[in-house]
Amino acid sequence: MNDMGRPQYDQAASQLNTRCWSLAEQTASEQEQAIQTAAQLLAQGQTVAFPTETVYGLGADATSTRAVEQIFYAKGRPSDNPLIVHIADQAEVEQLVEPYNELVSRLMERFWPGPLTLVLPVRQGAVSPKVTAGLTTVAVRMPDHEVARRLIRAAGRPIAAPSANRSGRPSPTTAAHVLEDLDGRIAGIVDGGPTGVGVESTVVEVDGDRVHVLRPGGITIAMLQELCLQVTIDPAVDPAGGMLHPVLIEQELGTYKSTTVTSNVASDVDSIKDSIENSAVTAPKALKRDIPVTAAASSAEPILEQSVISEDVLSVASDRDVSSSSGDESDIELLASECVNTNAAHTAVPLEAPRSPGMKYTHYAPTGVMRIVQGDSADAVSAYIQADIADAKRRGETTGILTFREHAGQYRADVVAELGSLSELNQAAQLLYSALRRFDDAGITYILAEACPTEGIGLAVMNRLVKAAGHRIVQVPSS
Repeated sequence: MNDMGRPQYDQAASQLNTRCWSLAEQTASEQEQAIQTAAQLLAQGQTVAFPTETVYGLGADATSTRAVEQIFYAKGRPSDNPLIVHIADQAEVEQLVEPYNELVSRLMERFWPGPLTLVLPVRQGAVSPKVTAGLTTVAVRMPDHEVARRLIRAAGRPIAAPSANRSGRPSPTTAAHVLEDLDGRIAGIVDGGPTGVGVESTVVEVDGDRVHVLRPGGITIAMLQELCLQVTIDPAVDPAGGMLHPVLIEQELGTYKSTTVTSNVASDVDSIKDSIENSAVTAPKALKRDIPVTAAASSAEPILEQSVISEDVLSVASDRDVSSSSGDESDIELLASECVNTNAAHTAVPLEAPRSPGMKYTHYAPTGVMRIVQGDSADAVSAYIQADIADAKRRGETTGILTFREHAGQYRADVVAELGSLSELNQAAQLLYSALRRFDDAGITYILAEACPTEGIGLAVMNRLVKAAGHRIVQVPSS
């Protein structure tokens, strides 16, 4: 292990001949043979990547610790990050978890197969402890992809499978993405074509009659509310898209100084950076635990409950001394979750292992530095982005802009990647990871991304953007 808890990977000692089966180029009998061969590799403790409706997963026998360890080695994934167990038939869940309530059954009936992961009390000895990261729960889902279910069924065992990419990199939506990241590190890739949803599954816990969202994904809050009136969202993935919102902090906890930029965006980007650079910022004091979203008030500002500090805020705050500035342009970062408490200092609380994949570490990140730019005025956001990109080009950066169809024509950068229309955010979900990889392919070193609305699947898209940007968020005023 290294000092970040990531398994060390000796590529020279562990080089594999990664096989790839392209099902689109095969007859039905050849496809069946390919799936049977891949299933045999899984049964032998090897790792095989396969398509799901969300992203490509990197599978291993969930009951075998030695097999599961190969996932961590191949990905360079922290060992305290739990894995999702994939099953082919709903009846298989009984072998993995303790008895569950009627709401869990209704969620399975409504959303399985599909992009919903349920975190449930694990049955002792059902899976390797490496799968659960030492927790008393296990995350389970049944993918809505025929190839995935055929492979799992042929393997004859539950399959642990995170996304099939190097840890921290954008998730793979094609077999080519998998090969780019994991060639020589895994035994095989089943190429079933591009994935559909494009972002990972929604992960939830059930507590009595309440559904608690740990990670947003293809199953939206509104869809969950069709079955359950009490839906709450973990602070790590709140309606602001994965960050703690300064406005909510001010309303709930008293007087805070936000690091929001107050300069004239369109006219003077240097003064904007000066105001960022001169703002002392510290992590906020303990925030309320859950953000409830009721069917009657889902569009209203959420109310905060039960105190705890967001894991994401603490992980960012611990990475650097945010209360002092070095004056380096590379260190000038706006985190919407960073504020100055003018009333009292907070006391840090110890962090537990993440209860779900995607909760603790920076994920989905391109190689270049990325920031999200958001604000009430689209014109002000666009003006800031183009001014800052121009400044970055003068510094010698290769620049990229992640935008939407409505604004793409306004921008000039080395790469302008479009995520479809703001009115069709399912397109953004499908295109996001490919766009982030496009920046890497072009050697982009500095990226600005437009924020998006957080209704529907927009919450998942914004959550992934925030993670990819390492929580670097610029809040642009409207005037």
